[in-house]
Amino acid sequence: MGCTGLAALPATATGAAAGDVSVQYHTGSTGSDQAEPWLKVKNTGTSAVALSGVKLRYYFKAESASATYRFACSWAVKGCGNITGTFGTLAHPTATADRYLEIGFTPGAGSLAAGADSGDLQLRFHRSDWQSVNQNDDYSFGAAQSSYANWTKVTAQLDGATVWGTAPEGNDPTDPTDPTDPTDPPGDGASLFDDFNYTKHDDPAISAHGWNVRSNSGGPGVPGATWAPQNVTFSASGGNSVMNLETSTAGTGESTKQTEVLTKAMKFKNGTYAARVKFSDAPKSGPDGDHLVQTFFTINDLKAPMADDYAEYDFEYLPNGGWGEPSNILYATSWETYNPDPWQAVNQHTESRQSYAGWHDLVVTIDDNSIKYYVDGQPFGTHDAAYLPERPMSINFNQWLIDLAGQTSTTPRAYDQQVDYVLHVKDQVLTPAQVAAKVAAYRSAGTAFEDTVPSS
Repeated sequence: MGCTGLAALPATATGAAAGDVSVQYHTGSTGSDQAEPWLKVKNTGTSAVALSGVKLRYYFKAESASATYRFACSWAVKGCGNITGTFGTLAHPTATADRYLEIGFTPGAGSLAAGADSGDLQLRFHRSDWQSVNQNDDYSFGAAQSSYANWTKVTAQLDGATVWGTAPEGNDPTDPTDPTDPTDPPGDGASLFDDFNYTKHDDPAISAHGWNVRSNSGGPGVPGATWAPQNVTFSASGGNSVMNLETSTAGTGESTKQTEVLTKAMKFKNGTYAARVKFSDAPKSGPDGDHLVQTFFTINDLKAPMADDYAEYDFEYLPNGGWGEPSNILYATSWETYNPDPWQAVNQHTESRQSYAGWHDLVVTIDDNSIKYYVDGQPFGTHDAAYLPERPMSINFNQWLIDLAGQTSTTPRAYDQQVDYVLHVKDQVLTPAQVAAKVAAYRSAGTAFEDTVPSS
């Protein structure tokens, strides 16, 4: 993708590197709306291979330095839920490649017996703005590849070693400087970590550690609802202390009690944000169906309608739908600005329509190029540089009701959202694996709270 030129690769590439897996490819599309690399992984060795140890790279030329891309799995024998796709930038760009799409597998993909293959991986990616792509100058593209055959312009790594294919010159996939490789957390960097090891909502340590348990009136949520600090409680779960946010209603604004916990300081901007959050699909008591929002987000204040220095980055889970959605949906949204009246929004979002009930590891990273969202270690969405923050923000968790239309009963009901920990590392982009390692290091050291992030 990028400049013009037409050079179809041969129908079958030869000269494969020796190893335990090989890669077959054919193109699902030669058009300009998206690229569709369809792949198969074959075990060419004599013993089983766990697919979770396999990484594939498809190399391409971006249309411009600022272009961003989105990955999707259309269909896979191993299940699209077991396929991951992330984008990277080559350390040594060539005329036909400056980016790559890296395909990985979760443990749920299982293993390949000797001689077996993965079956179809019908993959695709497109520009975030859906502008045209030009595949003809892409290193790994083969316009004439209309059926599966061995293809060495897609590389394969097995347990960190390159065992198949040839990368664009000067770009060894196993180069230890590759940003996707490290798993150990950086040792430095100003950080906020909180294990939420408190006794109750008015524990003096909460305020001393920079948190506000909200009690003041105002949105978002049902008109007439109140924010109830006493409904924020703390308990043990799985050996860790967790924070519980309870939201309840009996079908009226006056009876609706919502919960929010946020940092008092707006001092967080670029870097990594992470939290382990338990979403709930059903109430712990009473009838189900309310249009509930369960969240983890960063935000600053809107100084004026459509002010361009506003910023907000959300994970929002709607267990019963709302905002026109009929059922479960998880949103990741990056905000540039908005006008509250009449409503006008400028944002970019990614959504997934499925249940996310249970514990999930949520990560947002912000650098000078993009905003990236991860759920349970897997990429969820990448948003453009146009939505980067201009000013620092606070860190927030809340649970609230969009309206009372989802469940009209006046029978009382209550919903829980739980939070295990929160982490922010200033000006450093950590992988989900690095986040997990850093949290584990805090807990191994017995550190329940740390805040070394300077005031903005």
